[in-house]
Amino acid sequence: MLAKSLGWLLAVSRRNYCMGSRTALASRPWSKHLADPQIDPTAYVHSFANVVGDVRIQPGVSVAPGSSIRADEGTPFWIGGNVLIQHGVVIHGLETGRVLGDDDQEYSVWIGPGTCVAHLALVHGPVYLGANCFIGFRSTVLNARVGDGAVVMMHSLVQDVEIPPNKLVPSGAMITQQHQADSLPDVQAGDRHFVQQIAAMHGQSASPTQGTDPTVCVLPESLPAVTPVTETPYINSIDNMSINSDITNQIRSLLAQGYGIGAEHANERRFKTKSWQSCGTADGFRPDQVIATVEGWLQEFAGEYVRLIGIDQGAKRRVVEVIIQRPGDVPGSPSRGTTTTKALSSGGSGRSAVAHQTGNLAGDSANQLRALLHQGYKIGLEYASARRFKTGSWLTGGTIGSHREGEALQELNRFLADHTNEYVRIIGIDPAGKRRVAEIVVHRPNGNGNGKPSSSSSSVGYKSAPVSSAGGSSAGGLTPEVIATVRGLLANGHSIGTEHTDKRRFKAKSWDTCPTIDGGREAEVLAKLEACLADHAGEYVRIIGIDRVGKRRVLEQIIQRPGDNVVAGRSPSSSSASTSSSASSNGFGSGNGGGYSNSAVRLDNSVVTQVRSLLAQGYKIGTEHTDKRRFKAKSWQSCAPITSTHESEVLRALEGCLADHNGEYVRLLGIDPTAKRRVLETIIQRP
Repeated sequence: MLAKSLGWLLAVSRRNYCMGSRTALASRPWSKHLADPQIDPTAYVHSFANVVGDVRIQPGVSVAPGSSIRADEGTPFWIGGNVLIQHGVVIHGLETGRVLGDDDQEYSVWIGPGTCVAHLALVHGPVYLGANCFIGFRSTVLNARVGDGAVVMMHSLVQDVEIPPNKLVPSGAMITQQHQADSLPDVQAGDRHFVQQIAAMHGQSASPTQGTDPTVCVLPESLPAVTPVTETPYINSIDNMSINSDITNQIRSLLAQGYGIGAEHANERRFKTKSWQSCGTADGFRPDQVIATVEGWLQEFAGEYVRLIGIDQGAKRRVVEVIIQRPGDVPGSPSRGTTTTKALSSGGSGRSAVAHQTGNLAGDSANQLRALLHQGYKIGLEYASARRFKTGSWLTGGTIGSHREGEALQELNRFLADHTNEYVRIIGIDPAGKRRVAEIVVHRPNGNGNGKPSSSSSSVGYKSAPVSSAGGSSAGGLTPEVIATVRGLLANGHSIGTEHTDKRRFKAKSWDTCPTIDGGREAEVLAKLEACLADHAGEYVRIIGIDRVGKRRVLEQIIQRPGDNVVAGRSPSSSSASTSSSASSNGFGSGNGGGYSNSAVRLDNSVVTQVRSLLAQGYKIGTEHTDKRRFKAKSWQSCAPITSTHESEVLRALEGCLADHNGEYVRLLGIDPTAKRRVLETIIQRP
């Protein structure tokens, strides 16, 4: 009796399961006025997949359950032969915008033969995916063209660009600029093998026997035997790593930007002559694999100098060089000043816990010392009495022999204790170039050491921003927006420059170049920017983003105006430090995440609406200004060009233009770039 009941329940469940699947396919309220999908008989579309509209599915295609292919707005879709659509994939298209398929017809979405779209990926048309491509888990491809054989790894964004064939987009990368797409590395054999494994594994498990009706629900009578799979256990190498967290984060950052990782080593004799020998390059782009390779290099070359190299494989250049091991370091010990760094970053709350290391040394000075040591410089000491300090007569106090942060801090503290009533400064020494790179006063007779470069130094030094308390303003005269802009430029491999001008020259757009900011370390660049602001207080100062490969400027942004007050530990007012980019099309605008409300100059709602309308029609935005006298003669002067087409960036640039020409007439221009003519001229500011 029990067996009969169970058999009846199984039959009912099986019948309801199949009926539910067919009902789900039939009940599509939006499909009443849409074309029916064209599915090849040899293709497999799971009953739990959602296929709507003019979707043309070719032979051998496999569409897994939970995927959604909706051609209800943008249409049609072409899915080439042997394409694998895995679980949870969403394919959709905009109502406007088409791509040209291989058959010279227009499509909203074209997916070439042999392509694999992995779990939870989003492909939103207009999109062209070439043959044999791979779109990784949770990646997004929007309004883009991906060449044949290209590989987009996991959690990546590809938008508004064309990816060349056989290029690799690393995991977590955001490719939204064409120059980023052009500099992507080639797909390696290891990457191709990984993609083939993913496609083969899920392709076999997703598709039933070819030729079955995709609308028919089939339940097997008995489950097949599960074949044991030998898995490679994941070993977290961070537990016993020989590199600190800063270097680990540096490696992850370089990999996320598509750069390769290499290393070089040298013994003490070769280090003095800068004669480095290559350790090789790390294969693959998975962080755990690369970190394990770097740790192997450290073990192999224990007792020598080892430096990490970030490589731009597209431009064939180095983007970063940082020493990660010295002869005194022991591989396997990750603590190199980490305790001291944590205590100093707490704003003084943990001072007593590391009193034996930091002593009376200010947090800024400790940061300066740490930065110099990490860049391979030697540390010298000088002291002077109050009388000698006035004349710039310093006495030599020797050098710090250790390169380890904790030992160097202890030695410096002992020196400070011996010269409590005198001025003490540390000297950053380049042993190869035999020159001074920094002179920083760390102690004064009253016991205060501000960590600022001394006036007698010819170098800008390495003045770091003081640690601010929670909720306080950013230190050193740089706003968080400027710091974010600098961080974005450095992350993309650009150089940083500055220019300054006075009020008279500013009106004529005549700028003077400041000394070049060398180096790619964020703390060093920010320190030099702060020093530049202090040197040119009362003047206009703007930051320049420079593409060294293309030898062009990618950003011009004013970061200081004559009305700003540069005070140690106090940032300029938000109105003066707001963005006024004249070339914000590169995407490094310092906005607050999509708004433009951090400027003191506010645009009228009608102007915002007008700008939005012009951009929606594909027009570019320009501005002109004039004074009262020239206005009567209708003589206008062009402002800095606005090359961006993103609404928030254009509005920020307009606000910056109004602030730059306060008290003058400013008019907005709508420009048709195709016909090269003006479609709108309207005055948006009067004296």
